[in-house]
Amino acid sequence: MKNSTTPLLSIAPLSHDDLAAIAPPEGSPRRAGLVAELGTALQPWRLALKSRALLSAPRGDGRIAVALPGWKAPDVTTAPLRGYLRSIGHDARSWGFGINQGDVEAKRDQMVEQVRELAQRSERPVNLLGWSLGGVVAREVARSAPESVHRVVIYGSPVVGGPTHTAGVGAYDAEEVARIRELQAHLDATEPVTTPITAIFTRNDSVVDWRACIDRFSLDVTMVEVGSTHVGLGIDPDVWLTVAEALAEDPDT
Repeated sequence: MKNSTTPLLSIAPLSHDDLAAIAPPEGSPRRAGLVAELGTALQPWRLALKSRALLSAPRGDGRIAVALPGWKAPDVTTAPLRGYLRSIGHDARSWGFGINQGDVEAKRDQMVEQVRELAQRSERPVNLLGWSLGGVVAREVARSAPESVHRVVIYGSPVVGGPTHTAGVGAYDAEEVARIRELQAHLDATEPVTTPITAIFTRNDSVVDWRACIDRFSLDVTMVEVGSTHVGLGIDPDVWLTVAEALAEDPDT
């Protein structure tokens, strides 16, 4: 398994030893921590402060990149990132299914069909970007249709335990939570994702236990830590720069 980290600007990468020392997640985040998410209102200023770095990021070559929103979030939440990616040469698109209602398996099947069609039309695999639960869906699409997915970037996505370690766990009954948790663990153990994944997480996450975002199962993973809140991930300049670097085209691909 490849599990590495890539330094970006002032972001401190995690070493293999750091990753090994991270304990498994326990329960869901404390509700009191949700207050910290209010600091998201300050994020646009960080975008302005890092505008020079954002504009000088590696450019894309027109490959399609589909952005998937988080749980109960509409397409518009991924619009800022999509706009940025288009400005640096990517064909960034919304997923087209409106609000993400949380049915991972149903959305996986819909997205697999869409992604295969996009890959066929463009004559090359597409990139997938997933915020929170959108990243869970993107990861499952890559597992189901690896030939049609070039790279996956997920941020704030619980790859461990399904909804177990999220603030939204109360929206599911206990039996469904257990079913999803067991299914996710089974798939990762028997059919690990082979598509390259960049997984972004933040220890300031009050929506998902950040430890549940550590992907120890996929075969080609780069872990990157940022300092954003969960809600701020969509407009965090370090997230945008990480995405730009992850999607930078290899001359041989």
